[in-house]
Amino acid sequence: MKKISILSLHLGHGGIEKAVTDLANNLCNKYEVKIVSVYKTFETLPFQVDSRVKIQYLMDGGIALKTDIYKKCIKQFKFIKLFSHLFKNYKFNIFKLIKDVYLSIAIVINKRLYVKKYLKNSNDDVIISTRDYLNKLLGKYGKTNQIKIGWEHNHHNGNKKYFNKICNSVKKLNYFVLVSKELFKDYDNELHNSDCKCIYIPNMIDFKENTELSKLDNNNLINISRFSSEKGLFDLIDVASILKKNNVDFKLNIVGDGSLKESLINYSKEMKTDDVVNFLGYKNTDEINKLLSNASLYVMTSFTESFGIVLLEAFSHGVPAIAFSSAQGANELINNDVGFIIKDRNKDEMAKVIKEYLTNKSKFTNKQNIIVKKAKEFSFEVVIKKWCDIIDKSSF
Repeated sequence: MKKISILSLHLGHGGIEKAVTDLANNLCNKYEVKIVSVYKTFETLPFQVDSRVKIQYLMDGGIALKTDIYKKCIKQFKFIKLFSHLFKNYKFNIFKLIKDVYLSIAIVINKRLYVKKYLKNSNDDVIISTRDYLNKLLGKYGKTNQIKIGWEHNHHNGNKKYFNKICNSVKKLNYFVLVSKELFKDYDNELHNSDCKCIYIPNMIDFKENTELSKLDNNNLINISRFSSEKGLFDLIDVASILKKNNVDFKLNIVGDGSLKESLINYSKEMKTDDVVNFLGYKNTDEINKLLSNASLYVMTSFTESFGIVLLEAFSHGVPAIAFSSAQGANELINNDVGFIIKDRNKDEMAKVIKEYLTNKSKFTNKQNIIVKKAKEFSFEVVIKKWCDIIDKSSF
């Protein structure tokens, strides 16, 4: 039985972490699988991991996530936001701040050393990496008889610096897996002369034939997101505000959490949408399924989205979706049979289309079989075969 390790930064909330968990849970039916997490940030994991999957933490990441937030603020020159985070976490406790600064520097230095040590001592047959710096370490320290795979979930959004960084990180790997056709085309054009072979494998969902379908008989809208800037949730509240001003009867349930939660709640109050917008926090899989089966439309306002697995989860319940064209992954999944794409992030147009849809849903109530079929194309059973093809047909 082949041994497979998946390198992950952490196992917290997030799309990459959900994809890692899904992959591990399905590969363990055929292989010996281990998730190697650089940081341990949670005692209780947000996603269920199969008991056959081993988890190895390389270091305690108690302040790792805080450090990543601070670094992001500094890189983006958002110093007011940085000071706000620092005050919230430390107030005037300068000694705790100095201690955490020291520990965070140690983490930045040591995390590469721990990954390097793991790779040098690894007896895995296949190692899958999920971050650019992990790609580089895997290419440098992975053994020649191992199958080394990079796995990219983020869209470059035309950022040439980021694109080149990713390309350089995977050149010593055997395969580079991209989750969307658009990303595959971009990276394959750049890497086709290298030893690293690009492969398109989409993310997958836990599709079940007996999933409860929505009756599409209410005006419930839903969004499931991490509360971060790229998800465009302030624009989502703007759309809700436009709908309310146009006397549309609706409720918007927003599932998720994150650093922008307080700002979003305050903005909703400012826009006078707090009576129609519900912030529900994180929900487990069963709770999300129940919410989706009681929704009539999934609304996505992301600035960027490499794949958009939440759309497929909505489709599995027969729920159509609407999204801005800026969410590249949405463009790949949404057509006229399963929803709407709104160009140029036009919030008025999105509100107009939602209003028209809520007035007459018959087009989609008659096409729920098509919507569900779209989700089924990305089921565990379909997608995992593509991964097995790489693992079983490769030897080095």
